[in-house]
Amino acid sequence: MTAATRKEALSLYRKIFRIARKWQSASGIKEETAKEKQYIVDEARTLFYKNKNVTNIEMITQCIDECKARVEMGLHYGIPYPRPIHLPPMGLAIPHSKVLSTQVKLRKQAKPIYLKSHDEVS
Repeated sequence: MTAATRKEALSLYRKIFRIARKWQSASGIKEETAKEKQYIVDEARTLFYKNKNVTNIEMITQCIDECKARVEMGLHYGIPYPRPIHLPPMGLAIPHSKVLSTQVKLRKQAKPIYLKSHDEVS
């Protein structure tokens, strides 16, 4: 990890905790606000600790881009949880066929950047 990427990752980490400290739920209910704040903190810790040993510059950049996208979307929509996506359902391909593997590959490519690590953690 270069000094610039390390600095960027640490500043994002601090930014997420500042956001969590000031977070207000869209409904304004105290219990929901506390729950969403805790979710933000837990999600940040989980993902940052999971990726702390990543050394490939491309993977680090991808993780930073995902983090930025999730922060911006959370601030924009006022929802800390990842937005769901609607991919086309799997076709009627026979298991263990080329068609099925192609469909799986296309579904992975169609997943937005802000959801790349969500399925791995959940």
